[in-house]
Amino acid sequence: MNSFNKSQPYNDLPLLPPKEDLETKEILIKTIKASRALAQLNGAIRNLPNPSLFLDTLHLQEAKASSEIENIITTNDDLYQAVVADKKLDNPATKEVISYKEALWLGFKRLESKPFITTNLCIELVQCIKQNTAGIRTTPGTILSNTKGEVIYTPPSGEQIIREKMANLEAFINENSSLDPLIKMAISHYQFEAIHPFSDGNGRTGRILLLLQLKLEKLLDIPALFLSEYIISHKDQYYTGLMAVTEKNDWSKFILYMLEMVESTAINGLERLESIIQLMEATGQEIKEKLPKVYSKDLVEVIFKLPYTKRQNLIDIELGTPKTVGNYLMALEEKGFLKSVRVGKEKLYLNQKLMNILEN
Repeated sequence: MNSFNKSQPYNDLPLLPPKEDLETKEILIKTIKASRALAQLNGAIRNLPNPSLFLDTLHLQEAKASSEIENIITTNDDLYQAVVADKKLDNPATKEVISYKEALWLGFKRLESKPFITTNLCIELVQCIKQNTAGIRTTPGTILSNTKGEVIYTPPSGEQIIREKMANLEAFINENSSLDPLIKMAISHYQFEAIHPFSDGNGRTGRILLLLQLKLEKLLDIPALFLSEYIISHKDQYYTGLMAVTEKNDWSKFILYMLEMVESTAINGLERLESIIQLMEATGQEIKEKLPKVYSKDLVEVIFKLPYTKRQNLIDIELGTPKTVGNYLMALEEKGFLKSVRVGKEKLYLNQKLMNILEN
């Protein structure tokens, strides 16, 4: 019997693995489809001549969407200008999104040196997201309520209990190999959100952990997957699925939701990646024809690394003196490849066609 009462701290949150049989026929069929879509995306990334080229852009898009779920809203323009320009970040939402991107990178670096997901890694991630020294929740009184202010869930309370639940989750993620990794990822995500170990930043930390688990299970080499975009578009199903596990022990609805999210996101991610590559090749060809003196493979890569670029980015990769690269950028603007924008005292150049792909 489930002893859940939404107004009481859920200290009886069951430990993992769940006792139910989760590998039903429906779930296994969906798992195969999601795995296939993910493998195609991962293969396409591996075959890129320079897989790290689009990383900043992809991470920022994921960071932007994940922050949006928490009502931290920024525009693509603000975000990319903030990353490229020297001006101080004055928009708190943009600041938080950039901190999220840094946390995502941090998680990936940590996994490369030590392939385990631990409570300490989660603490490091949340501190990076929040830019503070937050740790495991120690003060009682944390409740989750809906937009009407009604209590919908009270997570476990007491540092000792939270740490015990996290230690169990840690063992499940790192040691349990009997379940398919995507099913395991869905279960771990529910458990992390149900433990709700921090005062703030749980949602964002939990979404970074999804990408880290895919990396840990060798299903995705680099985090080129916008899972948060899917959650934004299917927010009600996401929260209904989480509550169904808590209130009725109904895992299958939530697991199917998470598998659909992986499949649909991987398919969209592949299409988006292919669009960017096609655009980059076509643009390179066109620059070569119209501006043969300006063209170089490095130049094309730098204007596709992020939607905005500036003189210093071209100087950094040794494309010429400040005067030369300034002339290159002016020539690219004249022929319609880029559009200049003033940000503070700086001039940035926007690759509008790349931005259009990211916006759609």
